[in-house]
Amino acid sequence: MKDLIHIPEPRLLFRHNQATEDPRDGLTLFGPLDESKPYGIKAGVIGTETGIQSFERWVQWVQCPVFNATPLQGRPPFPGFETVFRSRWNTKPLLSLSVTDAEIDEFLYLDEPHQRVYGTVGVFANRILEVIREETEKPELWFVVVPDKVWKYCRPNSVVEPAVRQEAIRAFKKAKQAKTFYETRSLFPQMDREAEPYVYEEQFHNQLKARLLDAMVLTQIVKESTVSNIHKPGDADFDKRAAARQSEIAWNLCTAIFYKVGGRPWKVADIRDGVCYLGLVFKKDDTSGTSKNACCAAQMFLDSGDGVVFKGALGPWYNDETGDFHLSYAAAKALGELAIKSYTKKVGGPPKEMFIHGKVRFEANEWQGFMDAAGASTNIVGVRIQEEKNLKLYRKGQNPVLRGLANIRSPRSAHLWTRGWTPRIQTYPGREVPNPLIIEISKGEADINLVVRDILALTKLNYNTCIFGDGMPITLKFADAVGEILTAGPIKDVPPLPFGHYI
Repeated sequence: MKDLIHIPEPRLLFRHNQATEDPRDGLTLFGPLDESKPYGIKAGVIGTETGIQSFERWVQWVQCPVFNATPLQGRPPFPGFETVFRSRWNTKPLLSLSVTDAEIDEFLYLDEPHQRVYGTVGVFANRILEVIREETEKPELWFVVVPDKVWKYCRPNSVVEPAVRQEAIRAFKKAKQAKTFYETRSLFPQMDREAEPYVYEEQFHNQLKARLLDAMVLTQIVKESTVSNIHKPGDADFDKRAAARQSEIAWNLCTAIFYKVGGRPWKVADIRDGVCYLGLVFKKDDTSGTSKNACCAAQMFLDSGDGVVFKGALGPWYNDETGDFHLSYAAAKALGELAIKSYTKKVGGPPKEMFIHGKVRFEANEWQGFMDAAGASTNIVGVRIQEEKNLKLYRKGQNPVLRGLANIRSPRSAHLWTRGWTPRIQTYPGREVPNPLIIEISKGEADINLVVRDILALTKLNYNTCIFGDGMPITLKFADAVGEILTAGPIKDVPPLPFGHYI
């Protein structure tokens, strides 16, 4: 090893220009970076009567401190929503939409997965879309409280037990036949409607998000059992294992909610002005007739902490031989221009630096497209980030290596341990010896020490969970999830949307 260093834990910035390492410390002591809206959280909820009642009780519950039965430094107590976020949250939703078990069960037990998931999603999605078209006062965020049976049966490869299974009416023998039919269209609207379920992914979460993207509806999907987990020791239904996660769930859900309604909980304290980070997202398009077709998108994160997702072109980006994805010159240029345009609109000018993160090295033609999009005013750097599975580093004693340890291999590559022993929480939140990330500057010029510091800082911008730090930077953390949503259905011409629509 040529140069083994330890990078100090990046600090996060909160209200009153105060900085700490742990987001939970900063929120508790100083409050979120952004001031709350005067009217608080304008939320709608949809679910069964039981789900809605459980949700309202949970909202009331998180107004007060939530303690773990067994105190843990890595899982601090949640002080209460208004205490943490300095924002009001009325326990009664702005709008409540009730769906019945009978409506859900009409589709939930069908033996054909596409029809099963499409119909179940429609029970929730169609009601939300109908209401936002008719109501004058619209919620900023919809809570979709689903029975646990939906989570059980509406995921890929879910199997319905013979005892409850119902036979679906099949207009098509195979899903591929229905997809082809849907793409070509017919003179018979009934046939088109019967083919439509097959062009959507058979996964409730992704399909619901995808079907609400056009209407730009923000959602937070939760299981009934999650919001029902408010029991205390001595209660009849107390579950010790579930109760151990009560404060963790409160921190995670409440932080995601605050972010989705437009507030930044925190940002990196020492990040450089005028810098943005772009993470490339690829997902194979299984609805096309070729194995090479894939959807490309990008997640852009600004120095302010804001995140935006763009959908790029669909094309033959997948290489069967190498298993890699690469854009053409034109597609890379178009995606780069979209990112620069969005940054300029938000900030008032183009970025000084743009770091493009990917899982593979960029090809020359592809990189030229990004360079031409950036122009002379923006320095762009291509960075390949992968998990290194062939290297383990051990230290004496029982604890693993420190989080933030880096092995600078050369001026253009390094190993970085984003997982490891974390002094602030006095633990390593993992089970196995942590693997490092392999980081390589594949295109452009930058200081490798600066690049690894930035990547470590980007592991602390996951607003979907309120934890000390992630293993992957936010630019790639949700790459697969974003790709799944963008290819979960026939989504076309999606405008750049805040990152909150995809998590």
